[in-house]
Amino acid sequence: WAAADAQAARALARARATRAALVRHGDRPALAGLVLPEDAEAHARTLLAPLAGTPALTETLRTWLSLHGSWDRTAVALSVHRNTVRQRIARCAALLEADLDDPDVRMELWFALREG
Repeated sequence: WAAADAQAARALARARATRAALVRHGDRPALAGLVLPEDAEAHARTLLAPLAGTPALTETLRTWLSLHGSWDRTAVALSVHRNTVRQRIARCAALLEADLDDPDVRMELWFALREG
């Protein structure tokens, strides 16, 4: 952080000295903006590769994550039985070799699904 702060201070001093327009970041920059789009897409493809041939699993996972892991709301959104959702999510966890109860895993999958 110290190096970044020093670099930002030098850039600001130079911009002021040359009367260049300043570029400001938004008040709440998105975390996804910290990764180059091509790197994010490559990571998403690799992470989600085990689900690539099964769009129903991918869509179920995306919907389930967007509804904060709610079996019932996911079932309604997809017009399937809640046990179907449970089976699909269990299959996703097995194929991805991931603990879907871990919030860090869920976050990483959510970002990957947004790129895919």
